[in-house]
Amino acid sequence: MLGALALPVLSATTASAAPTAVSATTASSCSSLPPLPYKVHASAVTIRSKASSKSTAVGVLYKSHKFTVHKKSGNWLYITDRTTGVKGWVSGTYVYRDTRMCLD
Repeated sequence: MLGALALPVLSATTASAAPTAVSATTASSCSSLPPLPYKVHASAVTIRSKASSKSTAVGVLYKSHKFTVHKKSGNWLYITDRTTGVKGWVSGTYVYRDTRMCLD
């Protein structure tokens, strides 16, 4: 036969709609997970001494660097670059945090 397509036959026992214990546990614990880390959106961001684009530059935060956010002021975040130890302010325009979507 030309154009025939052979499909596997599934029995009713293999196609089960019952949820497993793993998926039920995962869904209920989603909202209790810690927040995801911040990431640098640009290739590099200037770390500043104050929460202002006109303040003195004290370092550079590169995309690959890990950093800790201590506090926020408007659209500015006070961070510590864990790679270099430099502390200062970065614009929230270039730094973001992924979010989880919990479906429970």
